[in-house]
Amino acid sequence: MTDDQDIVEQVLARRPGAFERLIARHQALVWHMVFRMVQHPEDARELCQDVFLRVHDRLHQYRFESSLATWIGRVAFSVAARHLQKKKLPLVSADEDEGEASLFDRIGDGFDLEAATLDDERMAHLTRAIERLPPLQRTLVTLFHLDELGIADIARITDLPEGTVKNYLFRARHRLRQTLEVSLGVTA
Repeated sequence: MTDDQDIVEQVLARRPGAFERLIARHQALVWHMVFRMVQHPEDARELCQDVFLRVHDRLHQYRFESSLATWIGRVAFSVAARHLQKKKLPLVSADEDEGEASLFDRIGDGFDLEAATLDDERMAHLTRAIERLPPLQRTLVTLFHLDELGIADIARITDLPEGTVKNYLFRARHRLRQTLEVSLGVTA
């Protein structure tokens, strides 16, 4: 029995402490995703609670077709996206092309995100640059580079085609590279 199956069965059987273990296992992912999207600590805390309430209420619907983390990530993304819609905040910037995947439909653009974070100053610049990205791009960068999720998992979480995820990641990384080149005075 996998860890996912085990924890789901324990929660559904209402074993003491099971849901708390599920939360502990997935709270970092939920917080990263929600906070990166809404960028407001109080809203993010409330939304994270909402995410786990929804997970608890709908856990019986989880079908083990993806990892539990991916399923919970999808719930978190949906809750945060709905929050942004209610506040009439765009998920992507107005200049983003949501059309078909183009020649940018790739990840490898030569930009080494890890190398850009070698010291505290660069990390501070990178953090500020990520915070200025549109919510969807912030979320994708966080999921891919910080949470180290694959494109397929991110596509399942966001309900976007893999090509679109790659395209948004490419554009986000391009924006980050431009911002870092200006703020650090170097060429990547």
